[in-house]
Amino acid sequence: MDTQRLILFFIFGFSLLMLWDAWEKEHRPKPPPQVQAQTPSATTVPTPAGKAVTPAAPSPRPADGGVPGAAAAAAKGERIVVRTDLMVAEINTLGASLTRVEFLKHKEAKNSAKNLVLLGPEHRYEAQSGLTGESGPNHRTPWSVQPGNTTLAEGQDAVEVRLTAQGKDGLAATKIYRFKRDSYVIDVALEIANTGAAALAPYTYFQLTHDGKSSADANAVAETFGAQSFNGYAVYSEEKKFEKVQLTDVDKGKAEFLKQASDGWLAYVQHYFVAAWLPPAKAAREYALEKRADGVYVGRALIAAGTIAPGASTTVAVPLYAGPQEQNRLLAVAPGFDLVVDYGWLTIIAWPLFWLLEKFHLLSGNWGVAIILLTVLIKLVFFPLSAASYKSMAKMKLITPRMTKIREMYEHDRAKMNQAMMELYKTEKINPLGGCFPILVQIPVFIALYWVLLAAIELRHAPFVLWIQDLSALDPYYVLPILMTITMVIQTRLNPVPPDPVQAKVMQFMPFVFSVFFFFFPAGLVLYWLINNILSILQQWQIQRMFDRDKPAHAKR
Repeated sequence: MDTQRLILFFIFGFSLLMLWDAWEKEHRPKPPPQVQAQTPSATTVPTPAGKAVTPAAPSPRPADGGVPGAAAAAAKGERIVVRTDLMVAEINTLGASLTRVEFLKHKEAKNSAKNLVLLGPEHRYEAQSGLTGESGPNHRTPWSVQPGNTTLAEGQDAVEVRLTAQGKDGLAATKIYRFKRDSYVIDVALEIANTGAAALAPYTYFQLTHDGKSSADANAVAETFGAQSFNGYAVYSEEKKFEKVQLTDVDKGKAEFLKQASDGWLAYVQHYFVAAWLPPAKAAREYALEKRADGVYVGRALIAAGTIAPGASTTVAVPLYAGPQEQNRLLAVAPGFDLVVDYGWLTIIAWPLFWLLEKFHLLSGNWGVAIILLTVLIKLVFFPLSAASYKSMAKMKLITPRMTKIREMYEHDRAKMNQAMMELYKTEKINPLGGCFPILVQIPVFIALYWVLLAAIELRHAPFVLWIQDLSALDPYYVLPILMTITMVIQTRLNPVPPDPVQAKVMQFMPFVFSVFFFFFPAGLVLYWLINNILSILQQWQIQRMFDRDKPAHAKR
C-alpha cells in the first residue's frame, strides 16, 4: 500500500473516530433520574452498613445524623459580599453557605467583558456546611453575622467573616470564613460549643451541591472541538488515588468510590475550574454522593467533632478551594489535587508536554512562542524517525515510473503484479511501510498535546500575536488553518504519486478534506501542527534533493 495513502487515511480515520466518540458521549440518551424515597425537606445519609436512616439527634456515628436538604424556595437570608484581590464571594446568612464566587482575573468563555462565576445560582452550585441531625445548626438555619470588614484592604493579608447560630440540646456554632490574599483557598471552620448539661458527640458535614449541567467552557469545547471534558465529582485518597464519579452512576445508585478514609479530598470538577473540600490529613471522614429529590447532586464529607463536655468547645476546620485548575496552585493545595486537570487517556504523555510548555513560557513570556519552541524540540526528538520516513518516501518517488510500468504490464494478473512489486522493493532495498511507523509513533504526541491545549487553563484567553488573542479558541480569521492547508498541499506534492490515477486524484484532494478539521481545532494546536509541517517540508525537501542526485542509479530498468 502506498505510504502516503496509508498515513493520511489512518490520520483521517482516527480523527473521525475521535469526533464520533465525542459526539456519541454528548448525545447519547441519559437514563432517567431515580428519585429517592425521601421527603423534600430532608436527605438521608447512608450508614456504613449501607442502610439509610432518617434524621435524628447527634450521634457518635456519622450515618446516624441527618443532613437537611434544600432550603424552601421562599426562605431568604441576608447576602454578605466579600471582596479580595482574586474574587468576589457571597455568603447567605440562611445557612451561612457560600453561594456565589466570582473571579476577577478570569472571564466568561464567550464574553471576555464579564467575570466568570464559578459558584452561583445558575447551576445551584453552593458550598454548604453545618452539623448533622436536627439539633445542630446547618445550611437551613438562620445565622447571625458578626460586625466586621468584608473587603481585603491594601496591605492586608486576610479578611474574616464570622457567623453564629444556636441549635438544640445546648449546641451552638460559630462558622468562620477566612479569605486570603492571592489565594483561592478559603479557610472554613466550625467552632462548636456545648452549652447544655450533657456531653455531646456531633458530626459535621461539608458538601458541594450542583445541578450536574456542564459549564459554559465545557459546552463551548464540546460544540467547537467535539471533545467532552469530565464534569462531576471526584474523590482522592492515598488508598484509591484519584477516582472520578460519573453523575450517571450517581443517578443509578452505582457510583463506586472510597466511602471512608483518613486522608484525601472531595471535589466537583468541571472544565478549567474546580471546587473541593480539603479535610486535614489523619482526620477520619466519610464521603457520600447522592441526587436529591429536587434534582440537585450533593457530594458530602462527614467528619466527627469528637465528644464535647458540658461547657467545652471544639473546632473542625476544612479548607475549601474554589478556583482555576492552574498547575502551580493545585500542586501546593493538597496531594493529588493536580489530577483534576483532565488530559484524557494519554495523561502520561500530556504531563511532560505541559511541563516543557510551561518552561518555554517562562523563557519566552508568550504561550504561542512556547508552543513553537515545543514543536521544534519535538521535531528534534523525532528527527531520526522522520528522516527514515522521508528517505523511504524519496526512494518510492524515484521508482514510481517503474511501479507504473509494472502495473500496466500485469494489469489483469494481480498475483504477478504483486510479485513483481516485491522484487522491485527487494532490489531497491525499499520497505513500502518504512515511512509509516515513524508517523504513527508521533500520533499519540499529537493527541496528547491536543488535550493539553484543551485542558490547560493557562492557555485560556492567552494571546499570541495580532489577531490571535486566545490560543485555546478558534483562529477568528482562519489564517492558521489556511496556512496549514497550504503546507499540506506542498507536502503532498513532495510525496510519491500513486501509480493508480484514481488514487492519485484522491491524494490530491486529501489535504483539503483533512484540513477541514483544523478549522475546528484551537489556534494553539493548529500553530503546533503548522510549525511541524513547515519543519517537515524543509527536512523532506533536503532529503529529496539528496536522492535526486542519485537518480541515475535508481533509473535502471
